[in-house]
Amino acid sequence: MPDYLLDTTAIIDYLRDKSSVPELLEEFCNEGGLLCCCPINIVEVYAGMKDKEKTATDEFLNSLECYEIDREIANLAGELKRKYSKKGITLSAPDVLIAATAIKKHLILVTNNEKHFPAEDLMIYSYER
Repeated sequence: MPDYLLDTTAIIDYLRDKSSVPELLEEFCNEGGLLCCCPINIVEVYAGMKDKEKTATDEFLNSLECYEIDREIANLAGELKRKYSKKGITLSAPDVLIAATAIKKHLILVTNNEKHFPAEDLMIYSYER
């Protein structure tokens, strides 16, 4: 069964009950998939969180497997940023760290921002917003 790294937008859409993301993630879990995040997601979610969302946010984030960003992931993220920069494509540091985590941990990235993640080795599940 595949496991899934949630992009920050997928986490926010889940928490705010948008784009049928709650149903999508439930389907992944019912099929035996593991839902995951990384520290970048946590930073981004907390940065945009409304005070009234804290309890639900904490509960959901704590339910996810969290993959730490190690040297191998950081190296790949830097390589991706450099590679695409040479092609004239500017990728954000958070996005390349998320992509590198998904690649190194063999996870499918769940996002609705596919254009932020052009890496060829990245498996993506794109949903509509």
